Amino acid sequence: MRPATALAAALLSFAPGALATYSLVREYSGSSFFTGWDFYGNYDNLTNGDVTWVTQANATQSKLAYVDDAGHAVIKVDNTTFVPYNYKRDSVRITSTDYFPVGSVFVFDANHLPYGCSVWPSFWTKGQNWPIGGEIDIIEAVNLMTYNQMALHTQDGCTQPSSVTQSGTTGSTNCTQDAGCTVAENQSNSYGDNFANAGGGVWAAQLDSSGIFIWFWTRASVPSSVSGANNSIDTSSWGTPSAAYPSSSCNITEFFTPQQLVLDITLCGDWAGGASVYESTCGGDGSATACYIDNVINNGSNYADAYFSINYVKVFSLTDGVLVPSVSGGSTVLVTESATDATSEPSATSTTGAQSGNKAATLGANAYVAVAGATVLAAVSWILL
Repeated sequence: MRPATALAAALLSFAPGALATYSLVREYSGSSFFTGWDFYGNYDNLTNGDVTWVTQANATQSKLAYVDDAGHAVIKVDNTTFVPYNYKRDSVRITSTDYFPVGSVFVFDANHLPYGCSVWPSFWTKGQNWPIGGEIDIIEAVNLMTYNQMALHTQDGCTQPSSVTQSGTTGSTNCTQDAGCTVAENQSNSYGDNFANAGGGVWAAQLDSSGIFIWFWTRASVPSSVSGANNSIDTSSWGTPSAAYPSSSCNITEFFTPQQLVLDITLCGDWAGGASVYESTCGGDGSATACYIDNVINNGSNYADAYFSINYVKVFSLTDGVLVPSVSGGSTVLVTESATDATSEPSATSTTGAQSGNKAATLGANAYVAVAGATVLAAVSWILL
């Protein structure tokens, strides 16, 4: 190895977040929280859940998605309607109209997460041609789990190293497996009743060419560098992340395209409804239909805790602006919207049955190219090489 190459490798292997200050490019909060999201408007044909993800009009009318008097965004499962056998219960899935490139930090502040038997909530990101383009599961748990589980999902070739600096516990290192390369949160109060009783908490996920890193802080431990980050954020002082996926065994710019944000709640389905998974915390008779029969049908009163209460979602980036889909020559490409335009907050739209919930837009800007999202570290290593 040449000396310059060795130096570049050393720069890329150091602690996550160093030399990384990111500028705010999008904030979802307060009365305008739901501006800039698409509502799915179809049954759960993605994870085989027993829900119908309703349109924005239906979600608003049924108060399944709204901003409460305290300014918190609430996203919930219907807990008032009687659902007869063989029918699904209403819920919500929203996807950001914007995409965010490699070189971004996502911050999620919540007071309450959905939980309960059959409940499967998640806050995650995905590429434009999902499942190709990568997936980052920042918050995900099922039933009466007591901890959050983080994961990456990619095409073949991305793994988590067997020895990595993180506070969580690795379950699987192969990001191609069905469950992805999972990390269980070891800090207390990361999910369920304990999370709510602690006053909630904050997650931050860094999508960087040097790796993907996820931090969690319970409410009493949120650092001022996070709670006070209004215009920019600096990740260098955050210390050991809960989950770490360094680029040494997963080429981030190869496996991850620009990401959309997704918030959803489904019921039962491929994970929460699995007979052994459901039985492990919720009991039942061990049958494949126990999750549905025990919970989804009838009056829904058991879904009183199946809701998000969110203070804000913020996105910070090394680049100036966000990416939006634009139709060009019959193909959908991503183009850059300047930070100034981004702060004007595009209108939310509703889609029916579209996996990505893309909004076609025509904006005079530069098309995104595959090498976009290079960070300061990548630039340094290129010069040294």
